[in-house]
Amino acid sequence: MASKLLSPFNLHDLELANRVAMAPLTRGRSGPNRIPNQIMATYYSQRASAGLIISEATTICPQANGWVNSPGIYTDEMVQHWKAVVAAVHDAGGKIFMQLWHTGRASHSDFLGGDLPVGPSAIPIQGDGTHTPEGKKPHETPRPLDTAELPGIVADYVTAASNAKAAGFDGVEIHSANGYLLDSFLQSKTNQRDDSYGGSIENRYRLLGEVVTAVTEVWPANRVAVRLSPNGAFNDMGSPDYREQFTYVISELNKFNLAYLHVMDGLAFGFHELGQPFTLADVKKVYDGPVMGNCGYIQSTAAGAVASGDAEMIAFGRPFISNPDLVHRFAAGIELAPDAPMEDWYTPKGAVGYTDFPAAG
Repeated sequence: MASKLLSPFNLHDLELANRVAMAPLTRGRSGPNRIPNQIMATYYSQRASAGLIISEATTICPQANGWVNSPGIYTDEMVQHWKAVVAAVHDAGGKIFMQLWHTGRASHSDFLGGDLPVGPSAIPIQGDGTHTPEGKKPHETPRPLDTAELPGIVADYVTAASNAKAAGFDGVEIHSANGYLLDSFLQSKTNQRDDSYGGSIENRYRLLGEVVTAVTEVWPANRVAVRLSPNGAFNDMGSPDYREQFTYVISELNKFNLAYLHVMDGLAFGFHELGQPFTLADVKKVYDGPVMGNCGYIQSTAAGAVASGDAEMIAFGRPFISNPDLVHRFAAGIELAPDAPMEDWYTPKGAVGYTDFPAAG
């Protein structure tokens, strides 16, 4: 069962050593200036045996910021420092895509010089608050983006995609999941606009469609991916018409010949339970290209998904934190190290809980 998961895979014109992807993992090691650093290069290169690494979510502009010490890709200095990270991965034999991120309503005015976070509509996240540079604070009601502002959002994605190319990445993944800006435009729970970007399934897709169209003018389409979370409840998401919405979205994305479609399909945590889960088999009914599954997979379930044809690749997140040599452990049947403590996941502790996990003997 595991052999196909661990076998080489041609992702269009990109030769991957195996079908195991390292999921994007926000780790908060970039510092307040949001500039990548040497310890990040070490971290990613340690995990370069993954068939494909997807970088931690990386913000496309200052307005997109919404996580303490996460990196950006909107200044020349950021580009220069990302070059060292990419080079370290390539030198270790790996491939890496950059995930492009706008946090949208999940941000806070503490990140934005006092400006409110933005979203499709003035609908705040219902939850226990968010972590800001000034500590944990309640979620704010976002400012609805004006229709005239949306071309500027698209342009920010284009600039970020161009910068990722200049930094040497192998491709980009557009983050349209987990309640961040693009996902909040897709979903009826958060998008209650009455302009051409809301009010119908087709209109709610419009912004993502414009972003993908624009980014595929910077990169070949087969080096551009999109991430979706049709089952996700993170950031207070989950819409009653999720099946209709995401079936339409995926069928539209099918027209681009993308690198892959990254679908948060797993139900290990965070399922909104508004109906039957949107499965990889459902995706395959309307999507012809490579599919990457994610969320709660273990080696056996990942191998099963690939063997059945439901997915071409499976992304692993938490296991890669404490197992930099995850692929080797899978291949050799070596027990995985325990999950790292959650308090080490995001905190700026340098090497602790980040690059200090040993490879198996």
